[in-house]
Amino acid sequence: MKVQDLRELETAELNNKVEEFKKELFGLRFQQATGQLENTARIKEVRKSIAKIKTVIRERELNK
Repeated sequence: MKVQDLRELETAELNNKVEEFKKELFGLRFQQATGQLENTARIKEVRKSIAKIKTVIRERELNK
């Protein structure tokens, strides 16, 4: 997900996306622990997506 696309969304939508990604990350970590995870790079992608969203939210807080 690109940062430009994230900036177009509302803050409430961004918070929902963070929660969705956190749930996905939990599932991925669980799969990794049980040896069922096939695409290990997905964990890194999800973590970066969460960081991007949180960065956009923080930028909005500072601009208020």
